[in-house]
Amino acid sequence: QLQLVESGGGLVQPGGSLRLSCAASGFTLDYYAIGWFRQAPGKEREGVSCISSSGGGTNYAGSVKGRFTISRDNAKNTVYLQMNSLKPEDTADYYCAAARGCDGSYYVDDYVYWGQGTQVTVSS
Repeated sequence: QLQLVESGGGLVQPGGSLRLSCAASGFTLDYYAIGWFRQAPGKEREGVSCISSSGGGTNYAGSVKGRFTISRDNAKNTVYLQMNSLKPEDTADYYCAAARGCDGSYYVDDYVYWGQGTQVTVSS
């Protein structure tokens, strides 16, 4: 079964950090770009960051640039999203997804595999 599984979400205070993981099973991530998306209650899903298959190219939404870092370890078949200086407005369900490329458009139809999401809550 081909699937992506996110982990690492939780409750954190403003200014804190979390690292999300996106692990693949049933297929290798080597040939896929990976994107992170988030969806807050009552809002549309938005692209947060993506990384190319080689890891040589990355993109960040303006709202997270300078605070979030995406990386990948193809040997572990895993992509990470390090989130620092978290703000209450970062509260959302976070999803990873696989696509052919990372061009910063975050067009959801370009993403062929999706995880089930992990919840991030930033609150004091």
